[in-house]
Amino acid sequence: MVPDTDTLPDGIPAVDWQGRAIDCTNCPHRELRAAGRCTPGHACVADRYAKRIDRFFAWNPNVADTCLDHPYFEVRAVAAKHADLFLLPRLLGDPDETVRWSIAQRLPQRYLMQMRDDPDREVRIRVAARLEPAALKSMLDDPDYYVRTVIARRLPPGLLRMLQHDPDREVRVAVARRIDAEGLRGMAGDADPGVRLVVAQRLPAAQLPLLADDPDWRIRHEVAQRIEPSRLGSLLDDEDAAVREAARGRGNRVA
Repeated sequence: MVPDTDTLPDGIPAVDWQGRAIDCTNCPHRELRAAGRCTPGHACVADRYAKRIDRFFAWNPNVADTCLDHPYFEVRAVAAKHADLFLLPRLLGDPDETVRWSIAQRLPQRYLMQMRDDPDREVRIRVAARLEPAALKSMLDDPDYYVRTVIARRLPPGLLRMLQHDPDREVRVAVARRIDAEGLRGMAGDADPGVRLVVAQRLPAAQLPLLADDPDWRIRHEVAQRIEPSRLGSLLDDEDAAVREAARGRGNRVA
């Protein structure tokens, strides 16, 4: 018998994926209840609540292999976390993105390569996070900015120039944080001040004059704090008080 909703710790009804009352007598895993390895309303593969399904498989991971074809996507997705790795390729074409996301966390590299063009961005984000860095080049044209941001964080430094003119500023910020010195210098003229600020934080002091006249005060302030004191120049009389203070403070210390 399933406990009343009022007696459940979370108050969420214990019903199956079709909204029907759970009937333990017809469950193919009913013997587990007698062994104390499932509890209606707490750990149950028949429940539509994902946390209860997850708890069921945590208690009974050996059952996962038999549940990969379950009609409810949450069961397939959670079962994929525990099932035999060699059985997961059958889910590559699963109609639900939650299931595909789940297998993308475990599948070997050769299968991840097949998931690079998955229609769901969350799946592609997971693929980009796990794919071998050398293979990420094949995802540089992904239509989603966050997928490309993940790629920029993991791509081999020598390939980052392929993304330094990406249309999205978040991608370019990620590039600026990792690109080599020559590539970084080439980003000093980026249209976005957030990108140029990262450039100012990483450029060698000798190259900071490139940004000494930047229209954004935050960047000039960063330059004033790092540039060689002998090259402070116009920063000593900058229109922004914080920039002037930083520049003059350094100039005074040298004097």
